[in-house]
Amino acid sequence: MSDEFRFADELGPAKVIHVHEPAIGLKAVLVVDNVAAGPAIGGVRMAPDVSTEECFRLARAMTFKNAAAGLAHGGGKVVLYGNPKMPVADKERLIRGLACALGDIRDYIFGPDMGTDETCMAWVKDEIGRAVGLPREFGGIPLDEIGATGWGVANAAEVALSYCNFPLAGARVVIQGYGAVGRHAARFLAQKGAVLVGASDSRGTLFDPAGIDLAVLDLLKADGKSVLDYPRGVKSGRDAVIDLECDIWIPAARPDVVHEDNVGRLKTRLVIQGANIPFTRAAEEYLHHHGVLCVPDFIANAGGVICAAVEYRGGIETAALDTIAEKVRRNTREVLVAATSRRLLPRDAALELAGARVRKAMSLRRWRAS
Repeated sequence: MSDEFRFADELGPAKVIHVHEPAIGLKAVLVVDNVAAGPAIGGVRMAPDVSTEECFRLARAMTFKNAAAGLAHGGGKVVLYGNPKMPVADKERLIRGLACALGDIRDYIFGPDMGTDETCMAWVKDEIGRAVGLPREFGGIPLDEIGATGWGVANAAEVALSYCNFPLAGARVVIQGYGAVGRHAARFLAQKGAVLVGASDSRGTLFDPAGIDLAVLDLLKADGKSVLDYPRGVKSGRDAVIDLECDIWIPAARPDVVHEDNVGRLKTRLVIQGANIPFTRAAEEYLHHHGVLCVPDFIANAGGVICAAVEYRGGIETAALDTIAEKVRRNTREVLVAATSRRLLPRDAALELAGARVRKAMSLRRWRAS
C-alpha cells in the first residue's frame, strides 16, 4: 500500500488534504475521516510540531466522539503549522488563507481547538461562512468562554465516581494543561467540592496540597502568565505533573503525554481524559490492570463538539449546556456499565459503542465513508 493510504481502513479517511501557500508561510493538513452521519465537525489545532499522523488520529477521535454523542456529524480535523502566540496580524493571515484554501470542502466545518479560538473562527466565517465556536457577536456560543468541554469533563467525572470508592467533595484534582479545557474543568469540579492541588502549563508545574485558589490562578493565566507565577506552592518542571499524588488526574493538553514509559509514575485513582488521545493504549491497559479507572477522551471531552453542533443548528447556550450534561453523563454511564460487567478496558467499551453507531450510519449510505 502506498504511503498516501497508510491510514486507510474500513472507516476512512475519506479525504486527506495538504495545504501549502508559501507566499504567507501556510502549511496545514485537513483530514475528513468519515462523514456517513453528516458533515464533519472538528477543530483547527495550531502548533509548530503537528503532523499528518496526529491530524488523522485526531480526526478519527472526532468520528468516534461525534458518533458516541449521537450527533449528525462525522469526524474531521485540521492541523496548522505555526506558533499560536505569533503576532495577531500574522495569525489572522494564516487562518484566513487556510479558510480560503479549504473553502470548497463542504463536508468539513471549522471549529476551534488548541491554539485557535472564537476570534479565529470569526475570521473563517468572514471568509467562507462555515464555522462554529463563533463569538456571540456572530450569533455563536463561544464554547471556550463558557467552558463547554470542561463542563462535560466534570459531568463525566461525577458519573465515574459511582465506580470509585471516594466522593467528589474533597477529592484532590490535578490538571495537566491548565488552559481552555483544564481551567473550566477545575472550576466546575470545585463547585462540587473538589480541590485543585496541582496544575501545569507549557512552562512548568504548580503543586499546593492545601489547595490552589482558582480565582488567583485564573487571573494570572488571563494576564498571559504561567502557573509558576502563582504566589504559593511548590514549582517544578512541566513533566513533574505526572508525579503529583491526587484522586482525579485530568490530562487537558497534547496527545500521548502518558505512555508505557511514564504511566507507572501516576499516583491517582481516576483519570478523566480532557484532551484528545492523551494516553497511549499501553498506558490505559496498565492503569486498567492496576485498578485505576480511565474514562476515554471521546466520551469525557465531547462537550465542545456537542456545543458546536447545537450552535450549528441555531441553539442557545442553555440548550447546549443541558445537552452536554445529558449526552456525556449517559455515554459515560453506558461505557462504564459495559466495561464493568464484561471486564473490558473502558476504551474498548467506548469503541464498541461509537463503532456500532458509525457502521450503522455507513450502512445507510451509498458511499460508506463519504
